[in-house]
Amino acid sequence: MAKFYVQSGNFRTTLTAADAEKAALWVVHQAMRQVVPVYDDNELTPDEKGHTAVAEGLMVLGNSICVSELGFDSSATVSWDTFELVTHWHQLMLALDRLADMVCALQPSVHEECVS
Repeated sequence: MAKFYVQSGNFRTTLTAADAEKAALWVVHQAMRQVVPVYDDNELTPDEKGHTAVAEGLMVLGNSICVSELGFDSSATVSWDTFELVTHWHQLMLALDRLADMVCALQPSVHEECVS
């Protein structure tokens, strides 16, 4: 796995990922999970997530997400349209939900909390 520098809007982070697009998708996931209940998260309610995000400084993505292996503000970046990545992220979340439903249908004993 490689180290990537990802920046968009007011957000900058470094992370390791299999490739640059996966690094960008992870940033979308981090931004979305601030306030959207993307999975069963019993730790915080959606309202609590919203308050925490505002108190800690809401991550706001820009129109594009730029990824580089050389550093922030590098001229050697790969960029993606944020809306396209959010759409891709949403499709992945739907696929994961369908996969969980399939596992529950095939082996209900594996997941005690399967919901129809």
